[in-house]
Amino acid sequence: MNPMKIALIGYGKMGKTIETVAGQRGHTIVAHLNRSNPEAWNSPALQAADIAIEFTGPESAPFNLQQCFERSLPVVCGSTGWLSEYERITSLCKENNGSLLYASNFSIGVNIFFALNKQLAKWMSTQASYEPLLEEIHHTQKKDAPSGTAITLAEQIIQHQGMKKNWVNQETAAKDELPIISKRIDDVPGTHLVKYQSEIDTIELLHTAELDLQPEPFKPLSFCWARKGFSACRTCWALTFNCNPTARKASHPRLPLEDFWQ
Repeated sequence: MNPMKIALIGYGKMGKTIETVAGQRGHTIVAHLNRSNPEAWNSPALQAADIAIEFTGPESAPFNLQQCFERSLPVVCGSTGWLSEYERITSLCKENNGSLLYASNFSIGVNIFFALNKQLAKWMSTQASYEPLLEEIHHTQKKDAPSGTAITLAEQIIQHQGMKKNWVNQETAAKDELPIISKRIDDVPGTHLVKYQSEIDTIELLHTAELDLQPEPFKPLSFCWARKGFSACRTCWALTFNCNPTARKASHPRLPLEDFWQ
């Protein structure tokens, strides 16, 4: 990947990690943006950026994405908890001919985990004696609950196992509800557990991020920079939700997925 000039939106735990890794990989952080310096949205430094990486929170992410669209600044977003504004953001992306790639988790391991979860849910669709349960554990600085990764896992189970109508962020006895149990504990790695329980045995899928911070958003920088529209990374092998397919097809031929992940 060629070195890029990056605008870093958000300077929390993940933002600081991204800044460190960016330098190690030959990229340059040319602008920092957060709630304490709104004037930076109109700075010459931001105008010099090739792309933005956005890791903030559910309250600020939609505003930040809109600002990027209005400035024709491609953006890779890892903030979670904002998908209640999904329709509005995808519309703004299209209206402004913007470029956005979003993932609830950019880790290659987690995206493989998504693929395993999807396949297991399909297999369990004929096993009514097994009850699914999700558990996610993160550090106390994580603002949203459940995590975006847990929500993605839950949506896959609801779609492919077919016995639940919706998820709830608590224990539940309702047969049509999928429980997600969220725990916030100091100094723990990010953990996601998918469990199917029956009276005689239990099936578990477990992913643990040892550092709880995985700087994988660098991998799709070139992909996002070369595309128009809204893409969401769902697995290592599929990209969907392009909101401007005509423009993308005409202007930007599709890159092979191995390029995306290298």
